[in-house]
Amino acid sequence: MGRTGREALETHLPRIKSELKPDIIVVNVDNASHGRGITEQHANDILALGVDCMTGGDHIWDQRQIIPYIAREERLLRPDNFPVSTPGNGSLLVRAENGRTCLIIHALGRVFTKALDDPFAAVKKIVDKYAIGKTVDSIIVDFHAEATSEKMAMGHFLDGRVSAVVGSHTHIPTADCHVMVGGTAFQADAGMTGDYDSVIGVRKDIPVQKFVKQMPGERMVPSNGPATLCGCLITTNDANGLARSIEPIRLGGVLPETMPSA
Repeated sequence: MGRTGREALETHLPRIKSELKPDIIVVNVDNASHGRGITEQHANDILALGVDCMTGGDHIWDQRQIIPYIAREERLLRPDNFPVSTPGNGSLLVRAENGRTCLIIHALGRVFTKALDDPFAAVKKIVDKYAIGKTVDSIIVDFHAEATSEKMAMGHFLDGRVSAVVGSHTHIPTADCHVMVGGTAFQADAGMTGDYDSVIGVRKDIPVQKFVKQMPGERMVPSNGPATLCGCLITTNDANGLARSIEPIRLGGVLPETMPSA
């Protein structure tokens, strides 16, 4: 979320890479530039940190310069359930340095958000082409959605067929990290990387006054206090691609820190 979120990623990602040694790093960048979408420069800066894939969300087109960029940079995903004529792609197959392959799928929910194609059908169409533990080592789904019910439904819909379903969009890290019955890791929302002394990353006085007065007010701008990096670590079983564990990550800022053991 904005400059402070980008700075937190730059500050804390080296520690995550050093201590946890992840094979694949996925970052949601829906609010990375000024709180609305992402610019080409900021996208390149994030990739330069060693990020393998960036997912967008409902703000993917807010920075107009990203339209030609996403057409040529496959590591930036837009939701797959946009119309087929939309530039960019909704999935990416990544090969890690150790040879393991990870399919990353990005979809946008429909409850309280945009009226797009069915995200469940869109994700299923992709998943039907792969088999975790056989044709691909792991499959990670970033489901960018408002309603926790829709996110949980997606988790159960894909349970046993993908390695993990992790939600984004609401800017609040949920305390429901767990491995579902069929072996799919789930978290309703990985949380915002940004300043939590705010209203979901926005300078707090602006939305507070809007709620109190119920009138249009100052333009929403990102809060620029110390940021917390939020995310999760997913560990998979090499034999079948299903999840062994999912653990939250929170570093810096005002939230209590938590870091998985290496």
